[in-house]
Amino acid sequence: MSVTVTTDLSSQTPAVSEALDVLRGRRLAILTGAGVSTDSGIPDYRGEGAPVRTPMTAQEFLGDAAARRRYWVGSHLGWRAFAAASPNAGHGAIADLERRGIAAGVVTQNVDGLHVRAGSRRVVELHGTMRRVFCTHCGQVFDRRDLAVRVERDNPWLTVPDAVPLGPDGDVVPSATDGFILPDCTVCGGMLKPDVVFFGEFVPAEKFREAEQILRTADALVIAGSSLVVNSGIRLLERARRRRLPVVIINRGQTRGDARATVKIDAGTSPVLRFLADNLPAPDAR
Repeated sequence: MSVTVTTDLSSQTPAVSEALDVLRGRRLAILTGAGVSTDSGIPDYRGEGAPVRTPMTAQEFLGDAAARRRYWVGSHLGWRAFAAASPNAGHGAIADLERRGIAAGVVTQNVDGLHVRAGSRRVVELHGTMRRVFCTHCGQVFDRRDLAVRVERDNPWLTVPDAVPLGPDGDVVPSATDGFILPDCTVCGGMLKPDVVFFGEFVPAEKFREAEQILRTADALVIAGSSLVVNSGIRLLERARRRRLPVVIINRGQTRGDARATVKIDAGTSPVLRFLADNLPAPDAR
């Protein structure tokens, strides 16, 4: 998937220089949102030009078979394009920062798995991942690729087009769901659910503790590509502020945390993260 990335940072030079000064010699915790993946061809939720969408809630999915059919058809139609997306320069820069000991790890609100594929090793996926599906009854976990084979076998009429209007979670709005056979658990016959946090669900407590652990081992917080509308991001920002850590926000447009940031860079995440990775020295050994 080819995506054009704008690398001109001239309009943000003072802010980028200030961020470099603030972060120099510090170990970073990095929080990422959907804006980090837009250069990979995955649209975000709230940025300029983002599609208007009505997300599936956990209550709908669990309580209505028709809603589940609608979800699985749309999710399957978008799976090929979603899975084919490649890590971009921003993902690569974060992985480089971790390899050099500058980043303690990355906490992401994204479910696309691109940080893992870019080479990041300490990744906390706050909202889960589309790579896995699990049974709500017995807990059996399935690989999403295997499930896609089953869906196509059981619904041979379901044609995946070459191009679909992809959503941030790898789904599309299906035109029809009549006759779709829902996938179920091959162990107990129970209901399958993607291993993601739906709207209306809370981030698992143990997952948030993992995110807090990354922040505890850091001297600064970098927030990239998140509008901080989701509470999990604001909670991490507040924990950083309580420790009086510098906070750098990189995002096109306003975020809920702008007034609390040490530095705000209004620019695309890929060029800024690449610039930081190329220019920040490794922190002193501890």
